[in-house]
Amino acid sequence: MHIDAEAIKQFIFNTSEYSITFFAAFISYFIVKNVLIRVIISFLQRTKNTIDDLLIDSKLLNHLAFIAPAIVLLYTKEIINMPPELTQIISAYIGLNITFFLVRLFTLINSIYNTFNISTTRPIKGYLQLAQVIIGFMGVVASVYIAVGKSPLGFLSGLGAMTAILMLIFRDTILSFIAGMQIMFNDLIHKGDWIEVPRFGADGDVIDIALYNVTVQNFDKTIVYIPTSKLMDGSFKNWRGMKEAGGRRIKRAINIDQSSVRFISKDDIDRYRKFKVLKEYFDKKLQEDIDIEGTDINRRKLTNIGTFRAYIINYLRNHPHIRQDLTFLVRQLPPSPDGLPIEIYVFTDDTDWIRYEGIQSDIFDHLLAAVREFDLAVFQHPAGSDFKKLVQVPDNYSD
Repeated sequence: MHIDAEAIKQFIFNTSEYSITFFAAFISYFIVKNVLIRVIISFLQRTKNTIDDLLIDSKLLNHLAFIAPAIVLLYTKEIINMPPELTQIISAYIGLNITFFLVRLFTLINSIYNTFNISTTRPIKGYLQLAQVIIGFMGVVASVYIAVGKSPLGFLSGLGAMTAILMLIFRDTILSFIAGMQIMFNDLIHKGDWIEVPRFGADGDVIDIALYNVTVQNFDKTIVYIPTSKLMDGSFKNWRGMKEAGGRRIKRAINIDQSSVRFISKDDIDRYRKFKVLKEYFDKKLQEDIDIEGTDINRRKLTNIGTFRAYIINYLRNHPHIRQDLTFLVRQLPPSPDGLPIEIYVFTDDTDWIRYEGIQSDIFDHLLAAVREFDLAVFQHPAGSDFKKLVQVPDNYSD
């Protein structure tokens, strides 16, 4: 058996070259990852700028460590006579890393943009995500073509013929992009807006507007993801106008038992005039042609329900948390089997939900207690205790 010493020598030499080259590539990764990047991060952490903190959190610098070994291998390809196939794979690897670098760079740009106030009214996340999709698709395809030894220009030249297929593949992306354009240019939704979309079970604050989804955090802390294109297919309610107006509506009625409605007498007027908010009302009414003591039902008379309505108006006119410059209405609604509704339609000066509910509750606590002062009764359907009183047998009852 003849052993070719020259071939063995060449094999050992080539193996040594490849080993040294790949070891150098590994060392370059180690140096960039554990030395260069750490030095850069240490320097950035000493600054007070928040943008460099976002750069660190994005881990964008890690791609330098991934690319370094490939660059070392490409620079030494002629020295070690690297096969063309391996060169193509390394070039494709660099192309993929550049693609991922650009995709992550757009994420960093969005994070930096979100530090500015304009980001709440003009979000760009959807457009950056569209750019990421395009760059990612083109980068991956180009890398595959490079890896198999073909020019990416051939793919680009055939792109026109693939338009119909691409339209089908990226249908949702295109529809979402168009919907995002409508949302931004028509100023329909901002981050932080309270929106209601019943068909998706959404009732809460918008926390993110992206290419494919609008994310809503409901008041029960559940998260709803609404497809951006589907959001524009139907209607939704945005409560931003309420916040911008600085007033939140109270629209609630008290149902009065109609059997308790009656005319009021002079004694009643004397009693009601002691209420501070009604003094001016009666001073004005008594100057009109009002029949107080007469029995002619055809003449103008005052009623306890009309006086109660006047009391509500004057009470709310003097309330510190009711907006006097917005719609202010206290009215009777048509009588129904549930009584005679006295509806209050006013706006508070605070749009915060908790404080608004507190103001509304305080108002109706007072009015429900005050209604008895006017000899009126609030209508209420009979409960079990009411029926029990009807059938209760007196203690002194005997056959």
